[in-house]
Amino acid sequence: MPDAMRATASAAEIAEAVATGKVGAARVVEATLRRIGERDKTLNAFTAVTGERAMARARTIDAERAAGRRLGVLAGVPFAAKNLFDVAGLSTLAGSKINRDRPPAAADATLVKRLESAGGVLVGTLNMGEYAYDFTGENAHFGPSRNPHDVTRMTGGSSGGCGGAVAGGLVPLALGSDTNGSIRVPSSFCGLFGLKPTYGRLSRAGTFPFVASLDHVGPLARSARDLALAYDVMQGHDPDDPVCMRRAAEPTLERLQQGIAGLRVAVACGHFKRGTAPEALAAVARVAQALEVTREIEIPEAARARAAAFVITASEGACLHLPRLRARACDFDPAVRDRLLAGAFLPAALVMKAQKFRRWYRAQVLELFQSVDAILAPATPCPAPRIGQQTMQLEGVEVPLRPNIGIFTQPLSFVGLPVVAVPVPLSPLPIGVQIVAAPWREDVALRIAHVLEESKAVAAPLPAE
Repeated sequence: MPDAMRATASAAEIAEAVATGKVGAARVVEATLRRIGERDKTLNAFTAVTGERAMARARTIDAERAAGRRLGVLAGVPFAAKNLFDVAGLSTLAGSKINRDRPPAAADATLVKRLESAGGVLVGTLNMGEYAYDFTGENAHFGPSRNPHDVTRMTGGSSGGCGGAVAGGLVPLALGSDTNGSIRVPSSFCGLFGLKPTYGRLSRAGTFPFVASLDHVGPLARSARDLALAYDVMQGHDPDDPVCMRRAAEPTLERLQQGIAGLRVAVACGHFKRGTAPEALAAVARVAQALEVTREIEIPEAARARAAAFVITASEGACLHLPRLRARACDFDPAVRDRLLAGAFLPAALVMKAQKFRRWYRAQVLELFQSVDAILAPATPCPAPRIGQQTMQLEGVEVPLRPNIGIFTQPLSFVGLPVVAVPVPLSPLPIGVQIVAAPWREDVALRIAHVLEESKAVAAPLPAE
């Protein structure tokens, strides 16, 4: 079998092999579809497989190469998208039972189009927590996504199918979304690299929303290079997304080799060290040691930022779903429904207070980046819990598991900072570390991730057989 057809082949390896004729795109996609058919019965990552579309696209790529045409940088690379991205011909589920009744999407989401324009091949849509209001990867309607490193464990959510599909070797690249941590949590639990870009950097056009003022979209992959490769082709202003900033694309792939000499890096303390399992502390220490970082920095009022994020999430989410709650309350996952109903009853004065605090907090955080270029923090307080687990230990107290998985991701999404999650391959389960950069400096976080990967301090572990 050519290397480009291995389950854990990178997007970069596949694209190079297809572009140079070492393997045809059709053979790569055939192998991918076969793996999905064999393994997804266990992992439950996919909700739809677009096999006919994928093979047609792959044959077109092979014909273009045979005709001597230049191929895109993702030529023949299979990818899948969280099922809140529009895919022409499929109903956009957003993990819900109710959305099954929606008419099929007439066109692909902007980022799906951009990946395919660069040569990528969409092979299907991925399982997720209902309406993205989830940190576990468990779905009441489609079943839980399962962690490829231990199928009794959570993938994390809400981009749970993304985590399972990439970590399980079904696809090298997945499109996810991140409102409060939904890319970084699956990256941590499944041992992957994930990018939550600056708020407004990548277009959300053609995606089903959750919390408009917090929603981000981005890739998950097995390497920092693959993240940069996908991120670069997805950049660019999109008038169909009102918050997509009118900024020139800033290629990051070519900057990975610049290294990190001169970059000022610190470790987050305070909130980001409290209630943390030994594995999470060990992961941050390993990354800090590899970078020779000893400085600590405190992000002021991070715990309050997390509380304000809860308020805004519940309020905006409830406002979006109020018609569905009135008409079809019984068709929601009860846990999601109850959180949305609670959000509907939040007093406006509390929401306004949270937004006012948000503006203050953003100013304080941006001030930190006058003295540092990046901050290290745990991605999750613990490795992947067992599916169905309801509680966890936090500072010696038994607390509900579901809301506390995002304890370290929420204070960063809250003000739209770019973050790369990197996997530390501890035994028996991996766990992630966040590399947080100033707004619009995804390149800084990706460069640090690449250096860590080159030094073997971080790596995406192979899935369990």
